Parts: sequence; C-alpha cells; structure tokens
Amino acid sequence: MADSYDEECDYLFKAVLIGDSAVGKSNLLSRFAKDEFRLDSKPTIGVEFAYRNVKIGDRVIKAQIWDTAGQERFRAITSSYYRGALGALLVYDITRRTTFQNVKKWMHELREFGNLEMVIVLVGNKSDLSESRQVSEEEGKKIAEMEGLFFMETSALRNLNVEEAFLRMINKIHETTISQKCLDVNMKESNVVRAGKEIITIDEVTATKHSNNCCY
Repeated sequence: MADSYDEECDYLFKAVLIGDSAVGKSNLLSRFAKDEFRLDSKPTIGVEFAYRNVKIGDRVIKAQIWDTAGQERFRAITSSYYRGALGALLVYDITRRTTFQNVKKWMHELREFGNLEMVIVLVGNKSDLSESRQVSEEEGKKIAEMEGLFFMETSALRNLNVEEAFLRMINKIHETTISQKCLDVNMKESNVVRAGKEIITIDEVTATKHSNNCCY
C-alpha cells in the first residue's frame, strides 16, 4: 500500500524507534516504509520520520514512525517526541552487548517521557551477523518477559522479521485503541501532524491502566 502522506486514511498512529546509535534503527524504518536498505546509512541527526499505510480489516491505518537519534547529545531534542506516541520499537544490536545493556536505560526514558499504555516491541537487530553474536536470543526474550514487552529478532539487511515487528506493534495499537476504545480520540495539535480522518492519541492526563498491560 502506498505511503503517501496525502493518501486518505482512517487513523494516524504515531510510534517511535529508540535505541543506541548504529543499532540499525534507520534501516529498519527504511526497510519497512520503502523496502530499501542502505549500507552507507548515516547517523540520524535529531529526528526523522516516515509513513506507511497498513490495512487492518476495513480500516486504513497510517503509521507515522519517528526515527530518533541514539546519541546522548540529542536526548534533550528527542524527549519531546515521545508525546502522543502509541508505540515504540526499542532496538539493540545483537553483536554489541553494550546496546543490549542499555535497554533498561531506554525503558526508563520511555516510562519517564512516554505514556502508560504504549505498545513496546523489543527488537534484537542484525540477526544476519549471528557469527558475531554477543547477545543470545534467550537473553532478549528474558528481558522482554521481565519488562512486559513483545520481542523479536530482525535483520534489516536481509529483511527478516522487519515487517512482522512493525505490524505486531501496529496491530496491538489498533487492538488497544480502536477495538477496546480505551483512549481519548480528540484531535490535538500537540500529538502529531494532521492526516486522514482521525488522529488517535492518549490523553496524558487521564490515561490509566485500562487493561492489566498492553504489552505481553
């Protein structure tokens, strides 16, 4: 389905990609939004975003994915972009253990700046480099269980599980927002750029744990 900003959609979901620098966030987004991979991908400066339309049932969802810089000097810039986000892909590099050790730091930031109902998928990227693996799949699953997250290993280079990781997040957002109708659906400029018919946002004042946890 086309990813044009102007194409009609029923709902716009905002999500963010977070994790250390050089874990492959930009290539994951490029693969999902445009089916492209760049070997010469440069570090993200500040924040960039892309769109992808996804059909769920008879509804067209425009996923607006924000790619945030992993460098520490950009933290002050990107923290504001958690506002209004319904989902996050928290990415680490399976060949660099430090990026996995920093998952808890990123979770702390999500909980500080994000909302209570955010759908989070923990992603161990670069599974094509298994010979250089420093983090086992079992370790990834264990921390995801402890933190109440979805978990998946991906390879942006080989396009393994990339679609599945994003769609798992988007489908769960749809389930917890549209199907369960647990969110405030008022249009808010502070949330995301207007597109389509409705923008789904969590009212950060009134949002509570409507279900036990939206991330399993």
